[in-house]
Amino acid sequence: MTDIEIARSTKLEKIVEVAKKVGIEEEDLEQYGKYKAKISEKVYEERKNKKDGKLILVTAVNPTPLGEGKTTISIAVADGLRTIGKNSILALREPSLGPVFGIKGGATGGGKVQVAPMEDINLHFTGDIHAITAANNLLASLIDNHIYFGNELGFEKIVWKRCVDLNDRQLREVETGLSGEKKIVPRHDKFDITVASEIMAIVCLSTDINDLKEKLGNILVGYNKQGQPIYAKQLKAQGSMAVLLKDALKPNLVQTLEHTPAIIHGGPFANIAHGCNSIMATKLALKLGDYVITEAGFGADLGAEKFLDIKCRKAGIKPDAVVLVATIKAIKYHGGVEKDKIQEENIEGIEKGIDNLYRHIDNLKNKFGLNVIVALNRYLQDTDKEIEFLKNKLQEKGVELSLVEGWAKGGEGAKDIAEKLVKLTEQEENFNYMYDLEDSITTKIEKIATKIYGAKGVDFSKEALEEIKKIEELRIW
Repeated sequence: MTDIEIARSTKLEKIVEVAKKVGIEEEDLEQYGKYKAKISEKVYEERKNKKDGKLILVTAVNPTPLGEGKTTISIAVADGLRTIGKNSILALREPSLGPVFGIKGGATGGGKVQVAPMEDINLHFTGDIHAITAANNLLASLIDNHIYFGNELGFEKIVWKRCVDLNDRQLREVETGLSGEKKIVPRHDKFDITVASEIMAIVCLSTDINDLKEKLGNILVGYNKQGQPIYAKQLKAQGSMAVLLKDALKPNLVQTLEHTPAIIHGGPFANIAHGCNSIMATKLALKLGDYVITEAGFGADLGAEKFLDIKCRKAGIKPDAVVLVATIKAIKYHGGVEKDKIQEENIEGIEKGIDNLYRHIDNLKNKFGLNVIVALNRYLQDTDKEIEFLKNKLQEKGVELSLVEGWAKGGEGAKDIAEKLVKLTEQEENFNYMYDLEDSITTKIEKIATKIYGAKGVDFSKEALEEIKKIEELRIW
């Protein structure tokens, strides 16, 4: 059966019943049909003094073209914890229509470990990303209307882009203002995909509506003739943008195919922003569940680093354990095995590619000081010999391997990692950030490059140093 067939053949619980599992009453839900709902802000307020649950971060080795299955493993771990009787809850990102209609496809898991209703989540869901698109383009419209009606702020250069939640390459570089209307000046412009919008990052880093407004007001939108910055608050744009985003700020509640509660909210790309779901969703989940499973985009060097250095610092949280996802095929890929031979048994390829896995383990365990377990996302072509070889190599490093078969078996296929994680989250950690907030931009870059990526040093071009100097001069945070 395909993922869609599996999802459609599973009977879901009504969202009010799912909510009750984590202590949320119907009156605190804004329902979007039978199986989706937004959670009222008062749910967190009523629980803000409650002790947090254990936070489990799911990350991965460097991604190969079709991904390693972080979301699939995240859902499997949450279902696995429920299977062994633990109060678990998911806190994941919302999918973007760009990848959904591209080669990567949806982001709701696969096989027997999916969040549902999967078609809704992968498509329009509760409209959060559309609201962000509208707020982004409202700001763009306000800029151009301001210029049209006299340009009181003296815009000379505009740096704010429009956006659309599709991978529409034709819009990446465009000429705008070609209507011929009086006072409209044509110019070169660009479109981003919505999840790359600064507003998506702002929504996910905001703690409430007032914090959201402040951050929206501080968006840099352009420069005047004297080279001085112009911010969104000078256009008085933050209020109207916040109105469009008032519902998008509320976390969304859905469920897995095994009816584990799942909060899915926000989704900035990790290669552009910090690549995590919203602070509000994660902090709420920590008040609702005893074990919260969340994930960070891309590999551990990029996604986990940003999760730990940016989101954890901003939210005042830290993971109690890290699940590092790997696949046999990914390790072979990093070992130089050709794509058409990657499904064949190849111990030599694993031995060559395992250094990639080792590096991520070292970063998480020895640099950040976190408890780490490797989750092997099993594929049908993986042989017992390959799995045993990998397990033995990791034992030499003092790291446990758990074979996760959630795709084929659901929560039952993740009982082993669930039991190991319960023990792992009780162990002490020595969590460290990779840089201090007071560090200069160049120092932060150098620390990340040398500590996480293994660089000997960083050479900055003249253009990069000029850009860094400008950023530090404009610093408003």
